[in-house]
Amino acid sequence: MYCRLSGNIALRSWKFVPRAYYLRNDGFAKGLSEEEFALLLLCDGEHDIPESRLADELEARGFIEKCGKGEHPCEWSRHKSYEHRYFPKMNIMITGKCNYNCLHCFNAADNAPLMTEWSFEELTDLLDQAQNCGIQSFTITGGEPMIHKRFMDLVREIYKRDMFIEELNTNGFFITQKTIDEFKEAGCKPMIKISFDGLGCHDRMRGSKGAEERTLAAMQLCIDNGFRVMSQTQVHRRNLNTLFPTLEKLNSMGVSVTRLIRTTEAPRWNENAPDSCLGFEEYYSEMLGLAEKYKASGMKMELMIWQFMKLFPQNGSFQIDPVRCPDGEYKATDPRCKCIRGLIGVTSDKDVVPCLQMSGYFKEHGIRLANLGESSLKEILSESNYLTEVCMNLHKFRRANEKCDKCGYFRWCNGGCPAFGWLFSGEKLGADFASVCFLKTGGMKNALMLWAAGIILLQ
Repeated sequence: MYCRLSGNIALRSWKFVPRAYYLRNDGFAKGLSEEEFALLLLCDGEHDIPESRLADELEARGFIEKCGKGEHPCEWSRHKSYEHRYFPKMNIMITGKCNYNCLHCFNAADNAPLMTEWSFEELTDLLDQAQNCGIQSFTITGGEPMIHKRFMDLVREIYKRDMFIEELNTNGFFITQKTIDEFKEAGCKPMIKISFDGLGCHDRMRGSKGAEERTLAAMQLCIDNGFRVMSQTQVHRRNLNTLFPTLEKLNSMGVSVTRLIRTTEAPRWNENAPDSCLGFEEYYSEMLGLAEKYKASGMKMELMIWQFMKLFPQNGSFQIDPVRCPDGEYKATDPRCKCIRGLIGVTSDKDVVPCLQMSGYFKEHGIRLANLGESSLKEILSESNYLTEVCMNLHKFRRANEKCDKCGYFRWCNGGCPAFGWLFSGEKLGADFASVCFLKTGGMKNALMLWAAGIILLQ
């Protein structure tokens, strides 16, 4: 019989990942057994494949379909092999420009407006490079990405290449029914992550009168059109009392997820609002109380409390983020940070960074690991200082950091967030004070006690 790969499956190989596949509109590749991969390679409409149990299983799972001789799989589905390391996603700041002047923006080292921006021609060239490196999905961010004059053209170009936009980070100002309709026409339906800094606080944080009303209207428009919306809400001393009413408002609107983010000591925030950052013990204490109150409220919106925990009311569960490896799950060969290991961060200056949240810090300190104006994406993913940083495993990090190597908590926290370790220690191999604080000051004990008591474990 003759078979071809389903239009929803694409065979891929990378250095150290020789047998994998993409599912259409799924950002991460998944592994295949040697037997599965060998059979799938023959499903090209040219090879006469004998009937077998494995072929029946792959057909039932939607990997292959019977066809006539010469009926080939689509171009996206065909096997492609890459010589460099596996990176499935890109987080690109297409412009540093923004119509707001946010007090806390992490993209800048100071209060000077960012004016760097990718040209459309540069962006399409980058898309070609990304496609030729096996990248599958994008997070589009800024600045305000929708301020780019060719934003919708960029969206269309991504989908023309059989890639997709997984997330769009925006302030919501430019979202209209027209843009929503254009998203739908392009086949684009990302998670729309809209920044909202709390009832009564948003205008001040964004430096624009009327921003709160416009932002809530944009969220509701997206929700009414069937798009999932995540609210990204800053947490600091100036808006603590607004957080719970804000959660009630967002939940009533139908927002899918709210992500509460401790406003970090970014250069701009330190200049504009000194002493407004919550200390880590203070942050954990306040968020633990908020989580207890949220559980009792019966709200159904997923709640992500950055660097602390995630609450999933729909299935009655939660997880603690600083505990990166529960008992028995520690692997010395795991990357130091799984978040950055597969997500390439690209700034509007074309710098390639491990984490866009550190772009302002890198800019302030003159740190450059790689730049797409100087090297191709393939070169950067094959050999570069950037690659060295993001591929560092726990064993190498631990051996290079004496404090972590001797710490009894390392098997659980894994050194914490590399960005915070760098920020507070001034060293790229520094440990994350937040995770250490969480574990050493009883945060773990308190959270486990609450878990056992059923206060946080949602019913």
